Amino acid sequence: MAEHESLEFGKADFVLLDNVSLEEFMANLKHRFEKGRIYTYIGEVVVSVNPYRAMNIYGRDTIEQYKGRELYERPPHLFAIADAAYKAMKRRNKDTCIVISGESGAGKTEASKYIMQYIAAITNPNQRAEVERVKNMLLKSNCVLEAFGNAKTNRNDNSSRFGKYMDINFDFKGDPIGGHINNYLLEKVGGAQLMGILGGPESLLRSLHIQKDPTVYNYIKVGGHIKSCINDGADFKAVADAMKVIGFTGDEIQTVYKILATILHLGNLTFGVDGDITLIENSKVVSVIGDLLSTKEDNVEKALLYRTVATGRDVIDKQHTVQEASYGRDALAKAMYERLFCWIVGRINDIIEVKNYDARVHGKNTVIGVLDIYGFEIFQNNSFEQFCINYCNEKLQQLFIQLVLKQEQEEYQREGIPWKHVRKRLLVPLLLVMEGNEATQILPLKLTQKYRSNGVVAAQRSLAHFVP
Repeated sequence: MAEHESLEFGKADFVLLDNVSLEEFMANLKHRFEKGRIYTYIGEVVVSVNPYRAMNIYGRDTIEQYKGRELYERPPHLFAIADAAYKAMKRRNKDTCIVISGESGAGKTEASKYIMQYIAAITNPNQRAEVERVKNMLLKSNCVLEAFGNAKTNRNDNSSRFGKYMDINFDFKGDPIGGHINNYLLEKVGGAQLMGILGGPESLLRSLHIQKDPTVYNYIKVGGHIKSCINDGADFKAVADAMKVIGFTGDEIQTVYKILATILHLGNLTFGVDGDITLIENSKVVSVIGDLLSTKEDNVEKALLYRTVATGRDVIDKQHTVQEASYGRDALAKAMYERLFCWIVGRINDIIEVKNYDARVHGKNTVIGVLDIYGFEIFQNNSFEQFCINYCNEKLQQLFIQLVLKQEQEEYQREGIPWKHVRKRLLVPLLLVMEGNEATQILPLKLTQKYRSNGVVAAQRSLAHFVP
């Protein structure tokens, strides 16, 4: 049990509570937080409260206090969990995983960065140059992924808008030799993801036909998260430097900037009618987009105003209505951003993945996985993205409960303690509705409706009813 702090800080492990109730739990959590203790154990699980301020508890001195120590030898800390995962991987030669869950704004992304920072700090005692290079790239990848996958929301200034699972690969000595990133359920074009480009130097912005004022761009205004650009220049430089350290070429970085600028300009396109003809009202923006994409203006106009329809052996171009053209513009912007983000993740993976590793020569390759997904979100108006986020979180929460129950029940069995069997399938009503029998389930029905639809416009319409 974790009891290495004075009782003035409350119980360091909720297991030690004399009366286990929600009221006692919350009172102990509140008391510890007010005393500056943001971490508390529940057995081998650590509960973290976001302090919303910088705390001097992650430096080199703190790392040394937890390095190689058993879980309950020191007060509760995220580093204790990271060290336990590392020791389990190294001692048992088995893969391990750290799951970080919680609502939006709970500090999951920061926790994942501190875990990686700790693992990087305690490995490679011999200071091998190649291992240091790998560690640096793994840490810098966080900076790049945050820049393109995080955004400001009503509840969180740096909210993850995608799910991230990172594998860190280790050699037989326990030193990191590479990694792999999987991304899930990216929320496309939330507006705030695009603001980083506005922090670029004047010469770059001129070449991209971009203005520094964020209110000029509809996709940023619609998101409602226009913020001060005080630190945008420093943030832009940090991301650009991180991309160079990881291994992106100069041409690749310039192409990324052009795609981001194209998406911003797409959001400013407006459509009108002249008789029966749908047209683009601001042709100058079309010229800018054509220049950024290295294509002719006619190609841009055709892509935005027409869709190709196959009728038997004939293929015809059918003109959009104004509403359809607007839907198509937004769908194109989202598709471009999603493909850009997936390409960035893929490019990082190409660079950081383990290469030329032969288990017969180098020993077994083991892995520590770190899962960081966006948390529960409840807004006044909830989009389909919020539905998917909360559904994913409910599934993760159920998995977590099942694993904890299984672990505890196995311990009871080993020690011969009487216990009452708890059903493993503890589905909440939402999951029962989503995953019930064919008569009640909703999710497969909606997915079928989406994928049977013809074109992006119909797909957008099929999801429109999820917004109240």
